[in-house]
Amino acid sequence: MTDTLTYLETLVRETHKPEAELMTLAFQTGLKQLWREHILGRYLRSEITRNKAIEIVGIDLVELAEHQHKAMMEDIAWAMEP
Repeated sequence: MTDTLTYLETLVRETHKPEAELMTLAFQTGLKQLWREHILGRYLRSEITRNKAIEIVGIDLVELAEHQHKAMMEDIAWAMEP
């Protein structure tokens, strides 16, 4: 909690924006990030197509999610080796 307040106070001071505006931006940014993660999760679970995921979140995030998923699966396979 202390870190959050420090971040907010620093942003208010350095951006000269009202606290309420920064809180709104923070909420919107967080919600957008949660939405992207939801869409990428749906794609990785094959609930939506790759093209649909790209349409919603963009090619860069889809490729990043694919790369991270592949690396995670390789790690799991390595850990499961006898």
